[in-house]
Amino acid sequence: MGLRAVAASFAFGCALVARAPAQVGLPPVRLPQLPAPLSAPMGQSLPDELSPPAADALTALRRTTAQRLIRNNRQQLEADPNGQPIVRAELVGLNLSESALAQIASAGFTVLSRQRLADFDTELFVLHAPSAMSTRRALQRLRELEPDCDFDYDHLYADGASGPSAAPGTDQLHSALSPEAAAAAALPLVPGALRVGLIDGGVQRTHVVFHSNAVSLWGCDGRSVPSVHGTEVASLLVGDSPPFRGAAAGATLYAADVYCGVPTGGALDAIAAAFGWLSSQRIAVINISLVGPDNLVLRQVVRQMVAHGYLVVAAVGNDGPAAAPLYPAAYPGVIGVTGVDRYRRVLLEAERGPQVSFAAPGADVAAATVPEGYQAVRGTSFAAPIVAGLLAARLLDPDPEAAQRAVAALAQDAIRVGPAARDTTFGLGLVGASVQTSPELVEAARPVAP
Repeated sequence: MGLRAVAASFAFGCALVARAPAQVGLPPVRLPQLPAPLSAPMGQSLPDELSPPAADALTALRRTTAQRLIRNNRQQLEADPNGQPIVRAELVGLNLSESALAQIASAGFTVLSRQRLADFDTELFVLHAPSAMSTRRALQRLRELEPDCDFDYDHLYADGASGPSAAPGTDQLHSALSPEAAAAAALPLVPGALRVGLIDGGVQRTHVVFHSNAVSLWGCDGRSVPSVHGTEVASLLVGDSPPFRGAAAGATLYAADVYCGVPTGGALDAIAAAFGWLSSQRIAVINISLVGPDNLVLRQVVRQMVAHGYLVVAAVGNDGPAAAPLYPAAYPGVIGVTGVDRYRRVLLEAERGPQVSFAAPGADVAAATVPEGYQAVRGTSFAAPIVAGLLAARLLDPDPEAAQRAVAALAQDAIRVGPAARDTTFGLGLVGASVQTSPELVEAARPVAP
C-alpha cells in the first residue's frame, strides 16, 4: 500500500529526528455496527452515560473485527505484538542517511519507496524485511543497526473510530490559547476562495453536493475508488447543494485516498505520503477522520506538520469515554474533535480526555452517500470535518502564528457547554451548530454507524 515507485531522494541524518516512546492504542479497524444502545431512533432519549457492558462491547467488537481483517488477508497483513493490524514484512523509517541505507542493505533489507515530504526536511522510507526474518524481528534489527533513527511498523488506520490523550501541558493548543493569544484573536473570517485538505477514503466526485466544488484527487495511481466514509466526510467539509451545506461550502477540496479499495488500505506509508502531497500544495487545514495506534513515524510527520503551521484536525474516536488513546487525534498540537447530538449532549461512545479541543455536531446530521442521496450519520468522524471547515476560513496558508490565532478565534466563537473554559468532554466548547444539515434531510436519511 502507498507509494511503491522510487522517487527522487533527499537524505538527511537520522539524528535530526528525536525518538519518542511508543504508546498502545486499540486495534485500528472500522466498526461495522455500533452496539444497540447507541443506535436509538432519532429524537428519542438516550441514557446519559455509557454502561460498562456497552463500553466493553465497543472494545471487544474492535478487537474481533481486527482479528477477522488479518485472518482474511494473511498474505498481506499480520498483527503487531499488541494485536494491531500491520502490513506484512514492511517497516517504515524517516530520514535515513546514505550510510544508514548501506548498512541496512547489507543486512538484507530492500527499499520499496522513498518519498520526500514537501515543505520540510523529512523523507519517508518503506523497507521490506529479509525473506527469512519475521516482521517483528526485522523491526528489532533495524533499531539495532541504526539506533538514532525512527523505525516502526506500517500500521493500518481505520475510517471511523477513536483517539485520546496527549499529556496535559504538552498539547501545543494550550499555549495557542493563552490569555494573551485569546485577547488578540479578533480574527475575521476570510472571504474568497477557500482550500481544505482531506485524508480518508475516496470521494464520489460526481455527487450533486460537489457540483460547485473544484476537487483535486490524489492516490490509487490515478484511479477513482469512491468510498462511503470518504464521501460522507467530504460532504460535511465542503458540500454545497441546498438545503445541504458543509462547513466550508463550495471550497476547493484536496482529497487524498489512502484506502483505494485494497486490504492494505489506510496504511501508515500512504497516510504519511498524503501529508506530503498536501504540504506540497500548501493546504493549511487538513481533516483526518482516521484512527489507530501511536507510531513513531506518524508522530514525527504530524509534529513536523504542526511545527510548520499546518492545522491537523482529527476525530477523537468512538470507543467510549474510558477507552485508551488512538491517534493522530492524541498527538500534541492536533485539533481533536468530539461529537454532540441535537441536544448538545456528547455522544455516549465518544472518547474523552485532554486531547479534545472542540465539540461539533456528530449525530442527527445527514451526509452525502455513494452513489447518490443522503443518509444519517453518527460519530466523531463526522464532527471533525465541521471543525476543519470552520478553521479553513480562518487560515489560508500554513503559518505557526496564524494557526494559533485561527484556533483562538474559533474558541472565542465556541458555545461553552462544559463546566469550565476547557474540559475533557467538550474541549473549548461547541462550534458549528448552524452547520447541521436540514431536519428534512436528516429525518429522511437512514441511520448508519460510522
